[in-house]
Amino acid sequence: MKNHLRLTLIVLFSSFVSLTQAAPPASGLKTARPESVGMSSERLVRLEDAMKQYIEKDLVAGTVTLVARKGRVVHFEAQGMADVDTGSAMTTDTIFRIASMTKPITSVALMILFEEGKFQLHDPIANWLPEFNDMQVAVLSGSAPVGAPFYLVPANKSITVRHVLTHTAGLANNYRGINVAGYRQVMGNRDPGETLETYIRRLATLPLNYHPGDNWEYSAATSVVGRLVEVMSGMTLDEFFHRRIFEPLQMQDTYFYLPESKLDRFASQYRPEGEENKIVLDDPGTRDSRFVKEPHNFFSGSGGLVSTAADYVRLQQMMLNGGELGGVRLLGRKTVAMMFRNHTGNLPIWLRGPGTGFGLGYSVVLDSGLAATTSSEGSVSWGGAYNTVFWIDPKEELIGILMSQVRPYTHLNMRADMISLVNQAIID
Repeated sequence: MKNHLRLTLIVLFSSFVSLTQAAPPASGLKTARPESVGMSSERLVRLEDAMKQYIEKDLVAGTVTLVARKGRVVHFEAQGMADVDTGSAMTTDTIFRIASMTKPITSVALMILFEEGKFQLHDPIANWLPEFNDMQVAVLSGSAPVGAPFYLVPANKSITVRHVLTHTAGLANNYRGINVAGYRQVMGNRDPGETLETYIRRLATLPLNYHPGDNWEYSAATSVVGRLVEVMSGMTLDEFFHRRIFEPLQMQDTYFYLPESKLDRFASQYRPEGEENKIVLDDPGTRDSRFVKEPHNFFSGSGGLVSTAADYVRLQQMMLNGGELGGVRLLGRKTVAMMFRNHTGNLPIWLRGPGTGFGLGYSVVLDSGLAATTSSEGSVSWGGAYNTVFWIDPKEELIGILMSQVRPYTHLNMRADMISLVNQAIID
């Protein structure tokens, strides 16, 4: 980022802080002084300062951070830029690509149907998706390394609804496992006319990486969850989301494909480049973005939504409340409690590391020490590939959300910093 743009950023940041402090939050949730809910205003400034440093080092263009405790928003801050080239300021209503933060929404959608008696967790998904009957598992020949020829054996059990909700179905994926090459060949090039139905049918032709339930492995399993929603409800996933979740919760800025009328609030997405990982444009916040342009016929349960921090906190406040928000109940509290429990036993959750398990659409902190987190045991969370993250800490009645737009982001500590800097501000 050039020096004059950095100066512009700082000026925008300084002026925008005063604006956001005076304005009511777009989330519709009530606000409160941090001290009134056991948090420190002074300590929350550390969060603002940390995000500002990432921006000033050109590691991200801008951020939106939101903290809610005991049903009150106590911090809602936009810093930096939504687009570096135009100099447009990041605002609290900026719209972001939330990628895998779509997954908890898809899981909520299926559990709405669970409460309508459509299925039980132990039911085979082939009851609705017969293409998953008689699955085969890829097995390495002898002691050959990963990627060597393999042979097929029948899966020793059926893939169940619980398996696809918890990433334990054994589905092939594009980055780990025996049949990465096969996955990329079969799934790599999506036809413009692709729908979730045709995508899942192709996925089902691939052998599994392991027997269902044997391992935790991140995959397109939540897209299978989304397809189950479509078959059980008779709606597209997009229609179900809007009718059963977004409209009841007044999530007015969450879409699979952003309407062009809202492009002025759509953040550009960046990627790191060079030894210093300074950002360069990757996907513009314009009508040329794949999150805007047509065709609008593929709705992935695994990722693809755009949203705002204000919309997303409404969804997760509903979950923290036990399934209800503002008089609208989407789920019963017993169902939410079941979703927040660990369903994967002692299986290693390699993407989150030791001390974690996985519930129905959410990772779960099982041991705060092993997980190296200040979040309480029982906290749930997930993140997105463009450097977004949220978590819910039921014991502290707390929700945190970070929105940014850089991919890849693994060279940054932003997501972990967000959690630790919010938790250190709890003083009661």
